[in-house]
This record gives sequence, C-alpha cells and structure tokens, in this order.
Amino acid sequence: MPTKQELLKQPIQHIDIKQHNVVALVDAMQHMAYSSRDLARAASIYERMLRDKDCGVILCLAGSLISAGLKQIFVDLIRNNMVDAVVSTGANIVDQDFFEALGFKHYIADDLFKSGTEDGTLRELMIDRIYDTLIDEEELRLCDETTEKIANSLDPRPYSSREFIRAMGAYLEREGKTPEKGGVDSIVYAAYQNDVPIFCPAFSDCSAGFGLVAHQHARQDKPRVSIDSAKDFYELTQLKINNPTTGLLMIGGGVPKNFAQDIVVAADILGSAAPMHKYAIQITVADVRDGALSSSTLKEASSWGKVDTTFEQMVYSEATLALPLITGYAWHKQAHAGRQSRRWSRVLDPVIA
Repeated sequence: MPTKQELLKQPIQHIDIKQHNVVALVDAMQHMAYSSRDLARAASIYERMLRDKDCGVILCLAGSLISAGLKQIFVDLIRNNMVDAVVSTGANIVDQDFFEALGFKHYIADDLFKSGTEDGTLRELMIDRIYDTLIDEEELRLCDETTEKIANSLDPRPYSSREFIRAMGAYLEREGKTPEKGGVDSIVYAAYQNDVPIFCPAFSDCSAGFGLVAHQHARQDKPRVSIDSAKDFYELTQLKINNPTTGLLMIGGGVPKNFAQDIVVAADILGSAAPMHKYAIQITVADVRDGALSSSTLKEASSWGKVDTTFEQMVYSEATLALPLITGYAWHKQAHAGRQSRRWSRVLDPVIA
C-alpha cells in the first residue's frame, strides 16, 4: 500500500490568465460552430458587461472549482474590479479556498486512484478524493477547527454568511496568513481587502458547517453564533435595488445560480421595480433533460422575470476549459480598465466605511 506522503506529492497548480493571451484564439472561435461559437459570444458578453459602467457583476460558483486549479482566476477578478459580489457553494470558499489560505494544498491523484477502485485505501490513509484530486482529511479537520475558533471569537448572534466570511478574511490578516506575510493569496482574503461580499446561501454544507456545529454543541443553551440565510437573501437583494443594472457570470448551477437570479423577484416583492439581470453567462455540463435548475436555460429564467435575453449565453463546457478562455479574453482586452470598485461590503455594513 502506498504511503500518504507518496500520494500527496504533486500539488494542483492554479492557472494564471495573465500569462496566456487568448484573444486571437477566442476571436477565431466565433467563426466556428457549436460550443466554440457559444464560448466566443460569452466572452464578448463578459467584456461588454465590464465595459458597462452601470453594471454590477455577480460571480456564481458551483462545483469543485478551486481544487481544480481555478483559484487564481477568481482572485484576479476580485483584485482587478472584474467582479463586485460572489455567490458560491460553501465548499469552494471554505473547504478549498480558505483551506489553501491556511497553508494546505490539493494534490493531483495518481492514475491508479482516478478510477475510484482504491478509495478504501484512501480512506485508511485519511485522504479524500475529488474526482482526480486529493485532499488530506487531517488538514481538512484543522480547517473545521479554525472555523469553530472564528465562531467562538464572534459576538453570539445570527450572522449572514457574508458577515462570517468577512470574519474569516479578518482572521487571515490577523494571523499573518496573507501574501504580504509570505502566505498564499485567496478569494476570501482578496474579497476582504477589496470589500467584495461573498455569500454562501447553503453555508452549513461545508467545512464551516462542522465548525459551527461544534461551536453550537459546546455552547448548548448559551448564546451562540448562527447563520441567517434570510439575511443573506435580503442583503444581496439590497445590492440589486441599489445597483439596478447587473450581470451574472455563473460557473455551474445549483443554489448559487438560483439565489443570484431570485434577487430580481425579491426586489419586486419589496416594492422596487428592479430590472432583470441585463447580462448572464452560464458555464455548465448539466443536461437540460433532467429538469434540474442547474441545467435550466437562461431563456427559461426570462419567463420568471429574472434574466433579459438580449445578452445571455449558455456555454456547455467543463469549467476548467471554458473559464480561462472567457475571463482571459476580457483580461487581455483590458475590459476592466478604468472600472471603479463598488466596494459593496460597505453598502451592506456601514461600519466598514
């Protein structure tokens, strides 16, 4: 049986779109067909939403993306004013991004373990598998414990996930786990520094959930920290009301997709005639035939009054292939040049300002 050290030896390398000018390639793809042409149109829509000075950009993340090597893209989008808010699954933000910010890594799985035939061996070694990527379960437990420590440090009250994730960014700064102090950069820390709010509407479904369970178990009937998902929804809806022109860049589907789309309807319920999302892109491999929300088209969302159909594009592709091309295209065309940071966290939390 291989040792843990032998299996966890080749770290995932995060792709850097700044190093690869894909403009000519993507431009050529618009003269092709099928997914190539769809991708080229999506890239042009993302460029357009960044050049639209009125548009607030909401990035939605679902699927195992940071473990797959896409973290640096999201960090660059945040640091270069190419996204104004993030809606994500908890796993991307906590189990993967915050996990790496603490100093841990994801590893490429040996060919032997891609098939899953040796998962019993991985379990014995306390190694978790994400398709062809490996993560150390013992290190993940330390991530759980860190979120419990953060919960213990907060005033006992209900928090939106945005507020808790901002506390995670403050923790990284306080503990010196930052690029300036020799640590690695992260989505959580970049968002903390740039006042970009991150929402995880199903926050307990990740490493933070284990930390919060441990926190609440220790407190029993004493005052304790909890996550208020309705506050999440209300806060994101407030951003839509305050910035009517919005665009969505969605990787995967699931809860983040629905949550970000639903704020248009929520604004209407609150008496604000907020327009549909003006721009929308979804990268997905979900099959529309299964009837799930992840695979529902953006044109279908228009029937609900959520997405305008003038600048919308579905891209049926795996994210590690499509996202570097779409975001790299906008980066190298300098679509974000002169774009002002909205610092939406300050809109939601005046104390920050």
